[in-house]
Amino acid sequence: MAPPPPLHPTVSETTSSTITQPIAVVSERLPWRHTFISLRIHNFRIFAIGHFVAVIALWMQRIAQDWMVLQLSGSVTAVGITVALQFLPSLLLGPWGGMIADRFPKRRILMLCQCVAAVLAATLATLSLSGVVQVWHVYVIALILGLVTVLDQPARQVFVNELVGPAFLRNAISVNSTTFQLGGLIGPALAGMLLNAVGPGWAFAANAAACCSTITTLLLLRKDELHMSAPAPRRKGMLAEGLRYSLRKPTIYWPWLMAAFVAVFGMSLPVLLAAFADHVYDAGAGGYGLLNALVALGALAGAIASARRRHLRLRSVVLGAGMYGLMLCLSAAAPSMAWFGAAMVLAGFWCLMFLTAANQLVQTSANMAIRGRVMSLYLVVLIGGQAIGGPMMGWLAEHLSPQLAVLVAGGVPALAAATVAVVLARKSALQLKVDLRDRRSMVRIVPRAA
Repeated sequence: MAPPPPLHPTVSETTSSTITQPIAVVSERLPWRHTFISLRIHNFRIFAIGHFVAVIALWMQRIAQDWMVLQLSGSVTAVGITVALQFLPSLLLGPWGGMIADRFPKRRILMLCQCVAAVLAATLATLSLSGVVQVWHVYVIALILGLVTVLDQPARQVFVNELVGPAFLRNAISVNSTTFQLGGLIGPALAGMLLNAVGPGWAFAANAAACCSTITTLLLLRKDELHMSAPAPRRKGMLAEGLRYSLRKPTIYWPWLMAAFVAVFGMSLPVLLAAFADHVYDAGAGGYGLLNALVALGALAGAIASARRRHLRLRSVVLGAGMYGLMLCLSAAAPSMAWFGAAMVLAGFWCLMFLTAANQLVQTSANMAIRGRVMSLYLVVLIGGQAIGGPMMGWLAEHLSPQLAVLVAGGVPALAAATVAVVLARKSALQLKVDLRDRRSMVRIVPRAA
């Protein structure tokens, strides 16, 4: 099938270095049949299918891993340490992963990473099914998997552009988010059933098989249809160049800052959900899987809504972060598991609205030749922040209370979003206008009157 015509791309991929205004994505609202128009491209369609299978299995492994650590240790803090070990390498080594993504073929990097991930998942499955698994085994495997993530994530982010080209990049990012969240809806439910029926070992085995299927889909891609970018030559100061470039651009710097607050405090939600399922509601493994699935349900709706967003704005990033924090704060006061689950659906929606807006704004603002380094620095903040927040939120939930922990997890990002909103409004001379006579837009942000 021939690729569809471009939808009026407006972002330069070669010389864009000072984008500060809202980025118009399309000139008119898309019809529903074009919500995921990037799937018409053969290579991206094949990649998305493999990614969907892999995401389901990845969620199964993460749920099974966290629950197994909780059962082996009896400690929510131990679950947080597992999360930290998996994300710590990205905090320390992430920029080098982006440099490698800029210098070497992304497809080969992804295939290598999936091979290693398959071996790790198979090892964890063998240890679990044989009944000899211990917490330190999970710690070691989580740390090695974190090293794999250092290479995998920047290459995967930039590879999307090679699959679809700049005209469909924003839509493809939304498709990836939808795929991830749909997998997050199915994976935890399957993991909960497996944990209750046969234990966690088969969830790890499923992930090993899914990694092999991802390698197969990468081999099936049509190489002549890839939008290959010339590799960046090796030279001194490549990492510093990426950092300077990013700090000069408001559409990269401010999403970074908001991602830091959300990642450290609000992205360790699986750790908190384990505490609520086990210590507050006594819902067991099935309840833990259900709560994660409810978060993914809201996130799926957020991913679909983000695919239909007409403009990329800094205010969208700030609003998403603030609303996500507010939903977490409301969940701390939930009187029952049903109300808590409803709050998790809303939290998942706003979390995805924030993540897709930040990701899209950073990617479309970055020059293609330097995008790997820019995205790696963004991922250092987003993923590395969870290495700090995981143990901290686990400690708060275990030694104080899960309710207080989730209140902190939401309150700090909400306060940060409010502060950034005031700073940006003052810098841009904006003000909030309320017009009750305008039914379509009663509340608007407009330039301040002279």
